Amino acid sequence: MKNLLVIAFLLFAFVGYNQVLAQEEAETEDAEEISDEELMKFAVMEDSVAAFYEQKNEELIDMIRNNETIEGAARYNEIKAAWGDDEKLEEIEVTEEEKEAYEEIMNFMGSLADEVRDLKIDLIKNDEILGVATYNKVNKAIKENPELKEKVDNLQAELKEKRSSEDEVDPDESE
Repeated sequence: MKNLLVIAFLLFAFVGYNQVLAQEEAETEDAEEISDEELMKFAVMEDSVAAFYEQKNEELIDMIRNNETIEGAARYNEIKAAWGDDEKLEEIEVTEEEKEAYEEIMNFMGSLADEVRDLKIDLIKNDEILGVATYNKVNKAIKENPELKEKVDNLQAELKEKRSSEDEVDPDESE
């Protein structure tokens, strides 16, 4: 009989504890409401990073296409496929100048990731643009809520479309 009483007491305590946790979670969710302004700031930050990446990626593509030493994307791809294998590099007759040019391109690629990461960190840390607290709040919310993620994705798509249409405007026409 004592065991039954102890089990019943533990069961009631467990149920009561779960109800308190559920109530606290509901209060936390209410306190963590994400405003449209916060979502927009997050989307603007992400779009800024994406635009920067696109710009740097275009520079990389131009660097490969217009490289006087490597002479085009086809030769670049050929070197890339053989890179790291001295026999293959010798077989396709890669010159020292081409190796240096390829390494320069590889260094640019490596620095690209660092530059994008640094820009994103700077934008997140800037309270006028986003702020760490807002970033963490929105980032957590969009991971937990697919609807919020979709909303941010739609905002980013709108921003990208707006940016693309602004890029298409001829500067001579706007004067």
